[in-house]
Amino acid sequence: MNVDFKMGKYVNVEVTDLKETDPTEGMSDAELFTVVNHSDLESEKITAPRYSYWHSVFRVFFRKKINIVMLGLLAVIVLMAYLYPVFVEYDRYGNLLNASAKHLTPTAAFKQFGYNIHWVLGAGAAGQSTFDAIWYGSQISISLALIVALINMSVGVVIGAIWGFSKKVDNVMMIVYNIIANLPYILVISVMVMIFTAGFWTMVFAMTVTGWLSIAYFIRTQVIIIRDREYNLASRCLGTSTIRIAMKNILPFMTSVVVTLAATEIPSYISYEVFLAYIGMGLKEMSLGRLIYEAESAMLTPGWGFEFWSPVAVASIITIVLYVVGQNLGDASDPRTHM
Repeated sequence: MNVDFKMGKYVNVEVTDLKETDPTEGMSDAELFTVVNHSDLESEKITAPRYSYWHSVFRVFFRKKINIVMLGLLAVIVLMAYLYPVFVEYDRYGNLLNASAKHLTPTAAFKQFGYNIHWVLGAGAAGQSTFDAIWYGSQISISLALIVALINMSVGVVIGAIWGFSKKVDNVMMIVYNIIANLPYILVISVMVMIFTAGFWTMVFAMTVTGWLSIAYFIRTQVIIIRDREYNLASRCLGTSTIRIAMKNILPFMTSVVVTLAATEIPSYISYEVFLAYIGMGLKEMSLGRLIYEAESAMLTPGWGFEFWSPVAVASIITIVLYVVGQNLGDASDPRTHM
């Protein structure tokens, strides 16, 4: 019986006692408890979501719509440069004897040869298709840039990693760098082209003979920043070789730096080739630079502008697209952007 206060008087209130029931009452130990088997191997496993570095890189990269657009444009350029010449036969001097086929605007070329994709950019000084010439030239220029970049980046990254980690190598390489770095890179290429025949592989040799050195010096600077961290000191104390430490401990840490560096190098080699050809020291093959050089006289001639500005526009688009895609891929390669 409980007592409640109401209007200043004691009131007796009858309350039924409620008894709480235990849900486990009457259950056996077998029903209450379950035996769990212990496994040392299972206890060492850490439950965490799977992480793939390159999956995260591409997830961050494709998050930006501009990267998808640029990558699509780059794919179109590469396919046109490498597949179009395979299926289309290009004869530069096929209309050489036809005076009415030279220096034609797109409209005049359509009237002369009919509506065809070959004449969408008009005809050049020899009556050749400017459209076909551009894609043949793009194949040569892009191939040159990729081969030179592959050689320079491979040699420069490996030597730069060893250079920055080994003090003995640093003493020797700094002397080499101080001598060669004072020579203008474009001058070295020009001298090499003048000494040898101005062919494709001559240009590759001229661009790689000293081109890797600046890359190696940049990598050396980055390696110095991280070479004395605890895990590298521990590896040295355990007797790990310098090359193994550089290849296993340092270079994987610098993936984003290497990708960003490659993004600037590849377009620059196309620019070097175009510039050298423009001043008359480029390839003998009909690269983009050679096309621009031969169409220089058409730049200011009324009605002939397509011959000059078409390869200039394509060369500019290629370098810009390569640079933007490479820079954004380098940013996506940084693990700090994967959060």
